[in-house]
Amino acid sequence: MTRPAPSARRRIVIGAIVLIVSASVAAIMLNIERLVPARRTTVVTAPPAPSVQPTPQITTTLFYGSVDGQALVPLRREVPLADTPVAQGTEILKAQLAPAPSPLVSVMPPGTRLRAFYLTSRGDAVVDLSREIRSAHPGGSLMEMFTVYALVNAVTANLPKVRRVQLLVEGQETDTIAGHIDVRGPLPADRSLVREK
Repeated sequence: MTRPAPSARRRIVIGAIVLIVSASVAAIMLNIERLVPARRTTVVTAPPAPSVQPTPQITTTLFYGSVDGQALVPLRREVPLADTPVAQGTEILKAQLAPAPSPLVSVMPPGTRLRAFYLTSRGDAVVDLSREIRSAHPGGSLMEMFTVYALVNAVTANLPKVRRVQLLVEGQETDTIAGHIDVRGPLPADRSLVREK
């Protein structure tokens, strides 16, 4: 039997070493995969959107000018329910200052805003309005009465513990809104201006 040439022997040895090393690496890799836990892909899902609960509402009575301009007309409207009398009064007045629903007429000067609303220890309500209540008022004694008593009646009709309402303009007492109705002190409701539809 003849022996392979040294260069052929070397190739056989190198091939055997490569084969043994490759087999060893493969065996190590298989064992590593068993030892190391597989990577987990974490899927993050957003929590379900909270269901939007409708804001609780209460039915209030607000006052607007009649179509013929001769009376205040009471109208039942929904406003957000608040947790305190002051917060509820604020919601009522914001609704009263908003534009009137058709065909009724707003008796509030455009741009008039509620600056503050609070209750006194005597049980009176204080309504502090922006300057537009005076500067944008169209004038006339009847229109001034409608403006004043729409506010007073809205507060007293919807907040049973309130008997009188003091109007302020820009945080200050004022003699009148448009020169005719004395608003220097708290005013009780006046239903004589109100006409049912």
